[in-house]
Amino acid sequence: MQDETKFKKIDDSRILISELMLPSNSNFNGKIHGGYILNLMDQIAFACASKHSKTYCVTASVDTVDFLNPIEIGELVTMKASINYVGNTSMVVGIRVEAENIRTGEIKHCNSSYFTMVAKDDDGNSVEVPGLIINDKQEVRRFLKCLKRNDMKRLRRKEFKEKDFSPNDYLHILEAYKVKVAIP
Repeated sequence: MQDETKFKKIDDSRILISELMLPSNSNFNGKIHGGYILNLMDQIAFACASKHSKTYCVTASVDTVDFLNPIEIGELVTMKASINYVGNTSMVVGIRVEAENIRTGEIKHCNSSYFTMVAKDDDGNSVEVPGLIINDKQEVRRFLKCLKRNDMKRLRRKEFKEKDFSPNDYLHILEAYKVKVAIP
């Protein structure tokens, strides 16, 4: 059996933050800027990954940023973050963003996203992170979804690698889209 001290429960590094949305973070339509929300998401991803790894972490990539519902001035935004996957030096932090109308109590799901964070030492070198102890079906599902996303990214990179890419192999696909190819 593996050494349990090198593994941590997902619950041990969960983070939850809430913030009231103020006019200073809104656009001309009274909606909160997406960039402001992304900044908060990056902060909670850092906190969650650092809590899990007990070290400084940097953002390596962000997947699936879909703004599902707008966030209004005066709503209470709550972000929930947990480690969904660990590699050798990287972690995927899943983040769920919800906005609550504090007068009506109505809660809407605004965004779910996945931040890949890498643990670093004081010299900026990547360091190994603890493994995960998975306790329920939801945690297994999230870990497996990360594996699938990683596989899809790897295949996409391989298929569209610049030095091996030939547009002629794909031009027939583009015929169904609103695009005019003008390659000499």
